[in-house]
Amino acid sequence: MKQDLRIRFCDGLSASYAVQEMEITNVNEYDAIAKQKLPKMIYDYYASGAEDQWTLQENRNAFSRILFRPRILIDVTNIDLSTTVLGFKISMPIMIAPSAMQKMAHPEGEYATARAASAHNTIMTLSSWATSSVEEVASTGPGIRFFQLYVYKDRNVVAQLVRRAERAGFKAIALTVDTPRLGRREADIKNRFTLPPYLTLKNFEGLDLGKMDKANDSGLASYVAGQIDRSLSWKDVQWLQTITKLPILVKGVVTAEDARIAVQAGAAGIIVSNHGARQLDYVPATISCLEEVVKAVQGRIPVFLDGGVRRGTDVFKALALGAAGIFIGRPVVFALAAEGELGVRKVLQMLHDEFELTMALSGCRSLKEITRDHITAEWDKPRILPRL
Repeated sequence: MKQDLRIRFCDGLSASYAVQEMEITNVNEYDAIAKQKLPKMIYDYYASGAEDQWTLQENRNAFSRILFRPRILIDVTNIDLSTTVLGFKISMPIMIAPSAMQKMAHPEGEYATARAASAHNTIMTLSSWATSSVEEVASTGPGIRFFQLYVYKDRNVVAQLVRRAERAGFKAIALTVDTPRLGRREADIKNRFTLPPYLTLKNFEGLDLGKMDKANDSGLASYVAGQIDRSLSWKDVQWLQTITKLPILVKGVVTAEDARIAVQAGAAGIIVSNHGARQLDYVPATISCLEEVVKAVQGRIPVFLDGGVRRGTDVFKALALGAAGIFIGRPVVFALAAEGELGVRKVLQMLHDEFELTMALSGCRSLKEITRDHITAEWDKPRILPRL
């Protein structure tokens, strides 16, 4: 895929992008293309982190402090990347994280992402702040989809969202728990970010939102953000289980203490996440928190990783530290901005191929063969090697 960064609009509804000059060889390159294509306000919304953005950089940098210990002379003719997540068989442990307002990146937005995930037989998580509704995403065809949920002051709104996700065939709830208030994202403050007036948060259309003064669709976005319940507690995780039979993944755990409570509260799984470094700055990278959470859970529920994954090598490192799978966010919206559904498909394919190669070069033929012994991390004590 080559890119000259010019937009060519087709039929006024979808955009395809001419390709010249640069061959896309890895996921990171879509970032620069998206920055060229998108209005500054929209690119900054997707790309920026909280305050000094230290955690945003650390989410990536921490992966470089984990090195491989590859095993050799192992027959890697056949490599199996498939796995099972909450009972659902998928082609690889690489899934799509919830990213809000994807139609800002491309006219087809979440539709394109859903089709790309389905084509690769992997899981898409739909943001509750999506610019396409659960019903619209379900209409794109078959696929395994999770629904990301915030808890709002009005629990009736929460119940309505959950019921709609259930009816639309979504298979799990990813409950975001690290957002009692939105983090301070200074780029959005400088840009006076607002949802473009031609878009709306589709999952909130038709809901009983109580009394609300909504002048326009972008006003809905501001209203919804202000309705997140600051009093959210573990009791609400248990309450959620009383209104749905869907498994609940707790998204936003970064400590052993909270991991143990999540297990006790009946969570079906944990997503180690710092909200893409958009909430509390100077929290550690998620890859740095992962092993602590995995050890605390003791295999009772699966642990997933969200944050900073840009290479197949990153996927391998996460699985070696105990993750059952990973979720990607920004690479999806950047590829969406560049090439729509085709871009998202390419991102998934590139990560798949890099991960498969990493497995082969590490001497692993299946996910179960990826172990802690295949890596060494900066926090490890010096290894005492056996005498020959």
